[in-house]
Amino acid sequence: MMTVTATRKQLPPDWVLFILTGLNLFNYLDRYVLSAVLTPLQKDLGLNDGQAGRLVTAFMIGYFVTSPVFGWLGDRWSRKWLIAAGIFVWSLGTILTGFAATFAMMIGFRVLVGLGEASYATISPSLISDNYAPAKRNNALTIFYVAIPVGAALGTIIGGVIAAKWGWRHAFICAGVPGLFLALVMLPFAEIKRGEAKGKTTEAAKLPSVRDIINLIRIPDYVLVVFGYTAYTFALGAFGHWGPTFLHRAHGVAVDQAAEFFGAVLVVAGLVGTLLGGFAATAWQKRNPAGYAWTLGLSVLVAVPLAFGAFLAVSTFWSMAFLAAAMFFLFLSTGPVNTLILETAPANLHASAMAISIFTIHLFGDMWSPEIVGRLADSFGGNLQKAVLILPVALIAAGALWLALALKTTRGPVHTTAPA
Repeated sequence: MMTVTATRKQLPPDWVLFILTGLNLFNYLDRYVLSAVLTPLQKDLGLNDGQAGRLVTAFMIGYFVTSPVFGWLGDRWSRKWLIAAGIFVWSLGTILTGFAATFAMMIGFRVLVGLGEASYATISPSLISDNYAPAKRNNALTIFYVAIPVGAALGTIIGGVIAAKWGWRHAFICAGVPGLFLALVMLPFAEIKRGEAKGKTTEAAKLPSVRDIINLIRIPDYVLVVFGYTAYTFALGAFGHWGPTFLHRAHGVAVDQAAEFFGAVLVVAGLVGTLLGGFAATAWQKRNPAGYAWTLGLSVLVAVPLAFGAFLAVSTFWSMAFLAAAMFFLFLSTGPVNTLILETAPANLHASAMAISIFTIHLFGDMWSPEIVGRLADSFGGNLQKAVLILPVALIAAGALWLALALKTTRGPVHTTAPA
């Protein structure tokens, strides 16, 4: 009797990118439902602004604390299984959020959502990186990260609409259910070998040691990218959480209309900005080794005065206009920053490099910023407009660090090994 051994088919790179981008869209859709339903949720559970901000802190604890674990596993284990597990867990946590009866339960379920998203966000970029050569990698990652504004917008819009018609609990349940099935989509296919796109399968096959991972923080270019990203994330995380509420309190925009506007801006500014910034950075990088870094630093610094204008404008129209313009410039950096995180790290440490980045940007960035803004608003007698003024200051720090990287890279090549 002859035995036939079935061989799993490997997906073409563009299909891998398409599937992972679609899953990333649901990732951010689930995450941003919370900001859309924050006002009715606070009223129903009796939460003050500080407690409402702590819900994001709880998510970030689950997200950043476990990311180094998934980075370690992602450089060793089957990435498709880790991705599937992450999707299932975050979807389950989103559904359970809709059933939370107390603040403590809400905290626990948001931690669970963060844990599931940590697996996906840490491992997926390394899988994309191995499917595309360096010349095409930034464009591929740019497309992958287009899912951030689109998913965030859909979460904000859909969450607001469902909450207005059927209540905030149904918004979480409807957002989470599809993920329970989407978790299975990649399992039937074989995954690419680590380092294959760079022709460094031997290097990538070497299992990294703890010392190798620790040495990432000794790579100057990697450190500048991540620290700049931390300040950037501090600002975006807080306003992503408080954005619709800011428009409601400062300008009297209805809750559902504020959510719809914020979602529409995320779609247009996020989609166009992410694509334009990513593709322009790729073209710039071909002519200048610091093209990615210049895109990061300049785009953020242009957004700073626009952000101040959005927060200080008396006119609702001008506040919204400045807000939309600031978000457009901030989204220009989405693709290049993640490309630089991977390209400043050795091939066998890509998942770990993403994990350390995620750990750092959230531990020192948006883990605390929504709660800090909420507590500042409480100390100002509920004046959220004053509290959010700390966010453009964080963007100045981000821009300065990324411009320092651009100047450093212009004088020499990007380093992917730690100094001796």
